[in-house]
Amino acid sequence: MLFGVAVTESSFFPIPPDVFLMALAIVTPAKAWRLALICTIGSVLGGILGYGIGYFFMELIGHRIIAWYGLADQYGAVQALYRQYDGWAVAAAGFTPLPYKLFTLTAGAFEINFTTFVVASLLSRGARFFLVAALIYHFGPAIRTFIERYFNLLTIIFLALLIGGFVVFRFLF
Repeated sequence: MLFGVAVTESSFFPIPPDVFLMALAIVTPAKAWRLALICTIGSVLGGILGYGIGYFFMELIGHRIIAWYGLADQYGAVQALYRQYDGWAVAAAGFTPLPYKLFTLTAGAFEINFTTFVVASLLSRGARFFLVAALIYHFGPAIRTFIERYFNLLTIIFLALLIGGFVVFRFLF
């Protein structure tokens, strides 16, 4: 079930797999790492499916999916992000609350380098799901409320720190 939700969420399904990952990991914390791996693999495969829909069927299916979620206005903004940041845009969407499905569909439609797309998806989705698994593994069910309440804020802060670190590194070196 977790694998199926992760696959479909990355291209068209509305419920993020984090909810199922948290529930399953809380029930069996010893399996949290395995569940995060299943979620990561499913999500990246779903991202590849979304990329394929965008690449081959954007006019036929992709625009309908985007419109159904009310993301049509963001389509042009995402295109601009790809022009400037390429794989970083995918990574940001893969880790943060940005609509990852919009980025998978548009990555195919805008013909983003496939290898870059897959690597960015694997790293960002993996980081997201393994972070959830690590928190539950180490802190147990008590962390669930914290994750649910502050996940969006925490991912934005983490992303800002990550980007800031790269900027500082680039400036210094």
